Amino acid sequence: MDNYIKYSSTRGGDVSLSYEEVLLAGLARDGGLFMPESWPSFSYSDLKHMKELSYPKLATKILKPFIQPFLNEDDILNICQATYSPFGDDVAPLKELKKNTYILELFHGPTLAFKDYAMQFLSRAFNFALEKKGKRAVILGATSGDTGSAALEAFKGKANIDIFILFPHRRVSEVQQKQMTWINEEGAHALSVKTDFDGCQAIVKDCFEDLNFKDQTSLSAINSINWVRLLPQIVYYFYSALKVGSPEKEIVFSVPTGNFGNILAGWMAKKMGLPISRLICGSNQNDILTRFFKSGIMKRKNVSPSYSPSMDIQVSSNFERLLYEINDRDTSLVKKQMYAFKVDGNFNINQDQLNKINNLFSAFKIDDIETLDIIKKTYVEHEYMLDPHSAIGYGATQKAIKQDIISNDCPIITLACAHPAKFPQIIKKSIGIIPKSPVQLVQIMRQKENFKIIDPNLHDIQEHIIRTLRK
Repeated sequence: MDNYIKYSSTRGGDVSLSYEEVLLAGLARDGGLFMPESWPSFSYSDLKHMKELSYPKLATKILKPFIQPFLNEDDILNICQATYSPFGDDVAPLKELKKNTYILELFHGPTLAFKDYAMQFLSRAFNFALEKKGKRAVILGATSGDTGSAALEAFKGKANIDIFILFPHRRVSEVQQKQMTWINEEGAHALSVKTDFDGCQAIVKDCFEDLNFKDQTSLSAINSINWVRLLPQIVYYFYSALKVGSPEKEIVFSVPTGNFGNILAGWMAKKMGLPISRLICGSNQNDILTRFFKSGIMKRKNVSPSYSPSMDIQVSSNFERLLYEINDRDTSLVKKQMYAFKVDGNFNINQDQLNKINNLFSAFKIDDIETLDIIKKTYVEHEYMLDPHSAIGYGATQKAIKQDIISNDCPIITLACAHPAKFPQIIKKSIGIIPKSPVQLVQIMRQKENFKIIDPNLHDIQEHIIRTLRK
């Protein structure tokens, strides 16, 4: 039983925890994020064999080393098959725009966004663990748009789980809000908080750092601060790379990102043996990550609302996991830097560290005007419609090619993270066309909204959670 991957906090407080412990804890008690103490690795021959696997079987093979022995292989496969059955025959379709240039469509799940891939798995993993232990849990999360709808959809109706999602008041798209607020089931709560996403995320972290509240409510997290939320996102990197020539070819991935979770999953895939030559980070005008990869200084600014609201973030929580690796797992240094960031709004790494990570990462800013241009040009040239977030990823790819950072002689995969119908007015502003909505979205938009507007006060939100919990 001792021969399994264990997990420790990036800040040194919790060490050698099990998969089940980090799943249910979400955030470490010292405020850090969990990371594995060792990494599974797949060989060239392993990768060759993976080419023949279905998506659920590939997911099982990749996730198994992180989860066993707490779930056996059959249990993991059953969860994966149930998770991906609503996604259609091709769970993650690849569209070739031109030679060696691909779009990975990650919007074929229940809420039409990439968060479904992880959230549908996470809800089943939670349910399995809680039923096994005969326990209940309170799920608390913050969303900049898509995480909340994916979480509420995945966790609604679970008898042993109450879920509370905080979203920034009037700072998500109409469709994103409706996908959260149409849900009217006992134990599922959407809270519109009068702040931005970073403010919502800070409240969630403060709730976890209030250990009395955490213990009183059996609090857990579904944001990508929860280690297990990240695991299923590794799978589509392997799946798509194997489709376009890996392991014989190295692959470039371009990822629109704000909270750094999705692109971190790509880094994890490389850590496990997938031949990725470069990870391109696409930022909108809230370009804290782009500025960091150029200067080595992580400096928070005010959030500027954009056409890509899911990326309107100035505190990229998951970056702490990469920082932990950059610092050679020096937890005291990570703790010092994260404290400085919380208090002063900035920290920095040295030039050698920056050079090392820039061997893999490149970052580019795409503003709102560029986003509209990219949507229009892609539609005119390829008859393909990108949502504003996916347009940022694709635009970052084009900038990387122009600057000779990457070559289009190798396969380049841009992650398309949301269906364009979730942002109809932005698409119309770019190309004069309202994208056709899938049937399930049309039905949701006709539903009545159910949500509470609340001030960004930690005590008020904690009181509301305690007062509305099912007994």
